[in-house]
Amino acid sequence: MATTLPVKIEFSLPEGWQPASPDEMGAPEVAFVALHPESRDGFTANITIAGKMRNDLADLVTLADESVQRLSQGTTVRVAKRHQVGTPEAPVLTQTLRLSGRLRGLPVELVQSQVYVTMQDVHDPAKRAVLEFTLTSKLSQLDAVQEDFKEFVRSIRPADPAAA
Repeated sequence: MATTLPVKIEFSLPEGWQPASPDEMGAPEVAFVALHPESRDGFTANITIAGKMRNDLADLVTLADESVQRLSQGTTVRVAKRHQVGTPEAPVLTQTLRLSGRLRGLPVELVQSQVYVTMQDVHDPAKRAVLEFTLTSKLSQLDAVQEDFKEFVRSIRPADPAAA
């Protein structure tokens, strides 16, 4: 069963992207999946959103390393780029991974762009939500979907509590 995010957010999907069921996509560990049907070429480019509460002091680099470790099980993973941005109060880490593995028995090379954002619990500073926004595509699809992912990330914001 698909997970839920530890905080409520709002975002806009760029034109051409369609929401899909995380369970039907075989991704029960994420809260949201969007597919880009036009990019279908043996693999459909996708955006996912995942998140969880953390009660430790792990920094974003540690969290990104955990993601690399998790993906390395059954797939060869190489960190192509990693950047920390944001502020000390609102840190953000971006990383680009190159994934080599098999899809339906055939070799596949994928690119994964990840954005990590943390949100401190205003009532308990020892707790924080960590959100992970991911674009996965074949290298041949990347030019067609990369700007969409940037537009998507720029649209993310905390949900308006008055709208709940």
